[in-house]
Amino acid sequence: MLPWSDILSIIVSGGLLDRHSFVGLYAALLTPLHENRSLNVPVAQRLMVHLLRRGLDGVYVAGTTGEGMRLSLETRRELVEGLTAALPPDKQLLVHVGTPEVRDAIQLAEHAATTGAHAVSSLPPAGDAQTVHRYYQELAAHSPLPVILYHFPKIAPHAFQKPADLFAVCDLPNVLGVKFTDFHLQLLQQLVKRGKLVFNGYDEVLAAGLLMGAQGGIGTTYNLLAEPYVAIARAAESGNWELARILQSEINDVLEILFRYPFFPAVREAVRHLGFDCGPMMSGDDFVSSASRAAFLADMDRNLPPRIAEMMGWSVQHV
Repeated sequence: MLPWSDILSIIVSGGLLDRHSFVGLYAALLTPLHENRSLNVPVAQRLMVHLLRRGLDGVYVAGTTGEGMRLSLETRRELVEGLTAALPPDKQLLVHVGTPEVRDAIQLAEHAATTGAHAVSSLPPAGDAQTVHRYYQELAAHSPLPVILYHFPKIAPHAFQKPADLFAVCDLPNVLGVKFTDFHLQLLQQLVKRGKLVFNGYDEVLAAGLLMGAQGGIGTTYNLLAEPYVAIARAAESGNWELARILQSEINDVLEILFRYPFFPAVREAVRHLGFDCGPMMSGDDFVSSASRAAFLADMDRNLPPRIAEMMGWSVQHV
């Protein structure tokens, strides 16, 4: 992957943001919690540093995976402060600041800038195309950091019903690009052709997204599969699409295991098995029983592709 600058680079010529410096892979970081659901900053820091050492270019904080919309504004600030304090100088921190009220999002963006984060992102608000456009227009105009749109039709199906609506928001000043969590890869390619920075959002199609022109990815399962995803990106960069396809297929075998169980609790349990106990989810979602949790771990032990298990550092304990 391309090396990062330790400062945000903005190209003055033409008023264009330097999208090139943000190319790469980012874990949509889990938010570790104590049993009382207070923030566990030390585990968040350890997990982030571990993932960055595995080759990721940065982390995306307090998004859907990190349950950002369920956290208080103060907890979100505390999380960003804790992570920027531990962030290596050659890596990037992207902060999801989405809130129902754009004023709160702007305040979170201002705070992220003061801590040393590099860009902010936001899910769209509820409402029609005009409401969504106004929200992003205000956020982009007042944020000290570049803004990354979050296109996720499964969660916000009414936000960008027409491609033209998405294009119009992408063209706003200070909008860096799009976190594209959609299987409509032709639309992804259209965004790339329009000169936009696009991060593939669905983990199971990273290789396909890169083939269609995505310049990076942001994903949940990067929390446990960082090295395999980095291997896909390196294969794509070198033009070895057959290797990228094989690695994607093997990663998808892991995703099939995760999809057989409550997805986010399964991801957290897998990460716990790797040495990072992220505690309960803020939502309260969990396995239905300890037997189900044990069945998941046994399923992983039996069915992980050997190459992926080795890259993960997965130790078999439950077969």
